[in-house]
Amino acid sequence: MRGQGKFADRNTARARELRNSATPAERLLWQYLSRSQLGCKFSRQMPVGPFFADFLCRERSIIIELDGHSHDVQPERDAMRDRILKQAGYRVLHFSNGDVLGNVEGVTSAIRMALAEGPTPGSSRKRAGRI
Repeated sequence: MRGQGKFADRNTARARELRNSATPAERLLWQYLSRSQLGCKFSRQMPVGPFFADFLCRERSIIIELDGHSHDVQPERDAMRDRILKQAGYRVLHFSNGDVLGNVEGVTSAIRMALAEGPTPGSSRKRAGRI
């Protein structure tokens, strides 16, 4: 139900803006994640609490983040974000834009392995978007 819980309202306008301004690496990886090609459904630029996940698999509670320049200059912020998401039951996988652009097969292979492992032990069954 909208409006309930601390982070219940989702900023879908911002998510749409992020999807429309995707980086080349995000666009390339999406070609492999869309239409459940890896066996699970992914969504792009999904609000998860106060954050936006580059890619989210609700079924397996996995978030994939592509790290570019902004991540290089804010490592403390990223570490805090990962801790909060992990406490909420999400597993966060990080790949650099260069990894995706230079070795997308290796990246998708790592994602397949994470999907096969399933959700993080003790993961939350809360609805995506609410922390």
